[in-house]
Amino acid sequence: IEALKKLKLASADSATDSVESCLDCLLKALAHNNANASEKVQEMGVLSLLPTLLAPQSSCTPKVANIIAEVAKNEFMRSPCVEAGLIPPLVQLLHSKDQEVLLQTGRALGNICYDSQSSKEQFASTNIAEELVRLFQKQAEHEKKEMIFEVLAPLAENDVIKLQLVEAGLVECLLDVVTHTVNGDRDEDVAQLKTASDLMVLLLLGDESMQKLFDAGKGSVFERVLSWVPSHNHQLQLAGALAIANFARNDGNCIQMVESGIVQKLLELLDRHVEEGNVTVQHAALSALRNLAIPVVNKAKMLSAGVSDTVLKFLPSEMPPVQFKLLGTLRMLIDTQADAADQLGTNSKLVERLVEWCEAKDHAGVMGESNRLLSALIRHSKSKDVVKTVIQGAGVKHLVVMAMSEHMIMQNEALVALGLIAGLDLVGAEKDFVGAGLVQVLHKLLSDERTAPEIKYNSMILICAVMGSEPLHKEVQGLAFIDVVSKLRSHENKTVSHQASLTEQRLTAQS
Repeated sequence: IEALKKLKLASADSATDSVESCLDCLLKALAHNNANASEKVQEMGVLSLLPTLLAPQSSCTPKVANIIAEVAKNEFMRSPCVEAGLIPPLVQLLHSKDQEVLLQTGRALGNICYDSQSSKEQFASTNIAEELVRLFQKQAEHEKKEMIFEVLAPLAENDVIKLQLVEAGLVECLLDVVTHTVNGDRDEDVAQLKTASDLMVLLLLGDESMQKLFDAGKGSVFERVLSWVPSHNHQLQLAGALAIANFARNDGNCIQMVESGIVQKLLELLDRHVEEGNVTVQHAALSALRNLAIPVVNKAKMLSAGVSDTVLKFLPSEMPPVQFKLLGTLRMLIDTQADAADQLGTNSKLVERLVEWCEAKDHAGVMGESNRLLSALIRHSKSKDVVKTVIQGAGVKHLVVMAMSEHMIMQNEALVALGLIAGLDLVGAEKDFVGAGLVQVLHKLLSDERTAPEIKYNSMILICAVMGSEPLHKEVQGLAFIDVVSKLRSHENKTVSHQASLTEQRLTAQS
């Protein structure tokens, strides 16, 4: 506290020696107890003194920048640093020739914008993107490049700054780094390659920056990144696959990429990793395939290229992230593709694995995707053989549980699949329907006022479909369904009220 008081007085008198000794005391205090000292700095209004002490020629500057870097390690100090007007003078210091000034300035800027949405927005209104790229182009030393990378990475999380960095020529710098380090054995080469390729992928997360680099599929950057996929370097394979997944964020790009033959490159990459088993590469390549499979026109092309066969090779994987992407890719591929759904739905090994994953309570994502794929196989194939395979694989009970999901889309998918099971093989499914309490579930869905109209409609369709089974018919009668259904005749949704009338007639006729 004494040092801070002296600092306020000394800076007012411009007494350089006493300012320096106060700064030394403050740095010691920060080293001893950073959070406590930082609070005192804020309470005593010291931050607002610091911009004037960041003069390019001043001997105090590296220490001041170091202090800012230290206090900005604390999340509660980042916004105050921005409000104190520290960003513009720090950005100007990036022109300094003094290596210590550059190092501490980089740390300060990196820490201020770390995980702080407000400071990134402030950075976006400065010319920091250009300054950093220009500075990066001049650097030959590994340490200096790493320091600039450390500032760039958090900044590049902001979409406006992403575009500024692309326009300032950062991508070309990153591609140069990759070219110079890809065959290097030194630790610093490996580190730079990883940082440069990671940053490249980060720039593609912004819609505008991604589209600019895609450049209608003719961009030189796009072509260079594609050449990373067949590389022998795992880091580049990973970055290449992630880049494709990011380029594949809209239908136009996806259609163009599939036409350009990118699918084959990804399948070859996955084939190399069935045995090598690099999980991050598997995950990234499957993500890319999943995104590419979203446009309807791509599905048949990807199926005939053998995507489902390659994806099924990863069925034994015990890694939840790989399982999750594998399921999502297959679900996207079979959407509206009856033959493929039939082929996969009669694959008993696949159905067994899905049923196993439907019980993966520790991994909600895998569990949800397994249920959705199980339902999709039935809905898109509408095939009696698929229904038989699912009944034999003990999958019916999971679809009944799925009908009670908190997500309406999953409830609906489950009910439609259950309706098809009842329509195609009620006798085969009867025991599972009774065991899983299907009728009780439908009663709950129809009685609950919060149930969406679509769910109520499909629940009534399903009630009518199971009436042909004696044990299920008995359960329907035992639960007084007519009372619940007759109330729905006055439902505000016309489709629901109409179906309620039809269902009531059916229940009355069969009572």
